Amino acid sequence: MISLVNDLNPIQQKAVLETEGPLLVFAGAGSGKTRVLTYRIAHLIHEKGVSPRNILAVTFTNKAADEMRERVERLLRGSAKGIWISTFHSACARILRQHINHLGFERNFVIYDEEDQERHLKAVMKELDLDFKMFHPRAMQSSIDRLKNEGVTPDQYRPSQFNIFEKRLALVYQRYQEDLRRNNGVDFGDLLLFVTLLFKKIPEVLRSYQNLCQYVMVDEFQDTNLIQYQLIKRLAERHQNICVVGDDDQSIYRWRGAEVGNILNFERDFPGTKVITLEQNYRSTQHILQAANHVVKENRLRKEKILWTENPEGELLTLYVAEDEADEARFVVRKISGHVHRSFPGNPGSAVRPYRDIAVFYRINAQSRAIEEELVKHQIPYTIVGGMKFYERKEIKDILAYLKLIANPSDGISLKRIINHPPRGIGEKTMERITVFSRERSLPLYEGMKEALKEDWLSPGMQEKIEEFILLIEEFRQEAKTLSPGQLTLTLLARTGYLERLKEEGTDEALSRVENIDELVNVLTELERGEEEVSLESFLDKVSLVSDVDLYEDRENRVSLMTLHCAKGLEFPIVLIVGMEEGLLPHYRRGEEMEDLEEERRLCYVGITRAKEKLYLSRAEKRSTFGVGRANLASRFLDELPFELIQVEERERRMERLFSQETSWHDDFSGPRDEIDFPAQENGFSRKEGVVLSPDGFYPLRTGMRVRHPRFGDGRVKSIEGMNEDQKATIVFRTEGPKRLKVRYANLEILE
Repeated sequence: MISLVNDLNPIQQKAVLETEGPLLVFAGAGSGKTRVLTYRIAHLIHEKGVSPRNILAVTFTNKAADEMRERVERLLRGSAKGIWISTFHSACARILRQHINHLGFERNFVIYDEEDQERHLKAVMKELDLDFKMFHPRAMQSSIDRLKNEGVTPDQYRPSQFNIFEKRLALVYQRYQEDLRRNNGVDFGDLLLFVTLLFKKIPEVLRSYQNLCQYVMVDEFQDTNLIQYQLIKRLAERHQNICVVGDDDQSIYRWRGAEVGNILNFERDFPGTKVITLEQNYRSTQHILQAANHVVKENRLRKEKILWTENPEGELLTLYVAEDEADEARFVVRKISGHVHRSFPGNPGSAVRPYRDIAVFYRINAQSRAIEEELVKHQIPYTIVGGMKFYERKEIKDILAYLKLIANPSDGISLKRIINHPPRGIGEKTMERITVFSRERSLPLYEGMKEALKEDWLSPGMQEKIEEFILLIEEFRQEAKTLSPGQLTLTLLARTGYLERLKEEGTDEALSRVENIDELVNVLTELERGEEEVSLESFLDKVSLVSDVDLYEDRENRVSLMTLHCAKGLEFPIVLIVGMEEGLLPHYRRGEEMEDLEEERRLCYVGITRAKEKLYLSRAEKRSTFGVGRANLASRFLDELPFELIQVEERERRMERLFSQETSWHDDFSGPRDEIDFPAQENGFSRKEGVVLSPDGFYPLRTGMRVRHPRFGDGRVKSIEGMNEDQKATIVFRTEGPKRLKVRYANLEILE
């Protein structure tokens, strides 16, 4: 183990060996934070003799947790059995499986995903007779999630008496939670909130976990929200051996409750904290890191750190100013083709790069449309990260709904989903009547159906259909006691006829659904092979907590398309960031508040630091919005990049339209900026050592001078005309192209 630790750089070693007391590790992008965490865990077990079961390591995705566990096992040669490496939500689900009975729930509770939450919420709002146009379900869902992230229960929420949305929110939140309890179900926010409530209500449960978790480590600490921080803080209170690793410059989830202040204020909350900063980057070239450093240093709410590397200097960043989104998409395809083939599609030549090495990032999902069309046109394979998840597909959710109902008969959401899939002649009106019947008797829907049968409340024909369905579910519940989840799934597929009906349909879509169900069975089979025992509840927990990044795999040779938010945690040799425009990046919905703009800048920084070898940036001069082309300013983040790091790629036939002169865009920007020399204009001005002056010398501009405009950014003076207050200058701006400005009102800053 000593030789392994010696493989780390000196700062990484310090982070690994500093095991006692609170430790804060600022880990810059690509600085090896996962390596530090895994070596630290291995060091605690191998050198310090700490039992694996006394270590808790928490991160944000199952993929990251699995990677961390595999690395530790490799370092310790498989002797890490019992170590608790988990996501926040999975850790809380594990705690609640043992103790949720203290909160009035059964231990076989079901975890609702976002789609189930929305369906449940809509049903509640419909019962309360709320207008969806006035009170949008998504807005209600987001507000409830925010309250839960802040640790606020329905009883604690105090709406403003003058705010009608908040008053309705209070009603919806209360009813929503009551219905969840009746269904013996929880949503993602409840997992965190309920553990907090459990620790407050049952102190001995908290003490047991404090004794168990003697060493606590948290990855991606900058992404924690208030309630996650409170949970970690309480778990670490007794031993104080807490190590948090993160990067405030990569905090990009404020919109979903993440508080960058958790990492910035950690030293205040844990007196005596030791602080270590990892700045050596092992991922990117020097030019890419210089660009990232220049962008992020404009933020004020951050800890100072400067990424550096021993990697080669690398290529300059390439900027392309497209005419519109279609031109931008063509640029993307040209660059992809240029890297994958030595020539354009149609004459491929010899491959030099697999498609999987290339990623395209954008701010919002809608930007992918034009790029997808161009990729399809040129037969370039691609995958969208963060599109429809495997577990969100209809056929998969149907099968999972059966399994959820078998595990938890109180789950009314799942019951409603599959009661008539495959068709059994049990319609929505019947289910609405049974729902009302069940609510009046304060019964879960499944129990309400049973009670309705006892009271002969249904018509004879419907009575028979409901009896058949209940008998089917009861048989499955008995078989679940002896069958593995995989065997149970195969049994219900056969007995319900679900799979057979899809095969009989015979369409391409139906056969694709059959393949997806086959893949679900494969997932279960592999899971059962890899673990000693897989319960139905543990499998359902696992699939309920899957994230976009968890599902990302680069085994297929495809270009990856994704939003900048999805890109976090990934890396690619070649990255293209499109849509570098005001209104997109930074996004217009984020407003002009400093905190919002700084998060948008961090998002840009995250995108830049995903690139290992080559980074392309593009923007469109106009982009269609609701069918109307709108002119867009360049992103302010482009202005924060140094001239010397950027080469601007020429656009075909651009010169005639912009200049109608011999000077080209490529000539303006393709070389070192200080070497640009625009020809002097014969305008009758007196000249003195190349400086063009008005008669009174009031506006000391000269051709070739670097200037900065408050709106258009940095540029160079191309020509000057007129004099005194009527003087005008044509300035070629780096991101906006040429502009003819009246100098008196231009508010120019002379940079040289």
